[in-house]
Amino acid sequence: QVQLVESGGGLVQAGDSLRLSCAASGRTFSSYTMGWFRQAPGKEREFVAAIRWSGGSTYYADSVKGRFTISRDNAKNTVYLQMNSLKPEDTAVYSCAASSPYSTSTYYYREGTYRYWGQGTQVTVSS
Repeated sequence: QVQLVESGGGLVQAGDSLRLSCAASGRTFSSYTMGWFRQAPGKEREFVAAIRWSGGSTYYADSVKGRFTISRDNAKNTVYLQMNSLKPEDTAVYSCAASSPYSTSTYYYREGTYRYWGQGTQVTVSS
């Protein structure tokens, strides 16, 4: 069982930056593909970014490409989401997710790729 705990959310103004963190329990963090998803009020949860366990390849939703950066520190069992140039439409609850160990799925944008989920952290961007 893997537990994921997000932190770093808050209220910011448009154009500001935030860095979200997701700390994972367990000793096999390096074997998980990690993803960030978000859910705005009244909308379905959507993919934001992912980073593979092997090679560290990264993937982004078009809406955040060039503004958000996902990274991981396997020594700290933590994945990060650096969010720059935030917009009001980025307002949502952001959740991190972990795949099963050594996942070979290439559908990083699908919720079904991920086995474990955090509770989420609220990000609110005012205009």
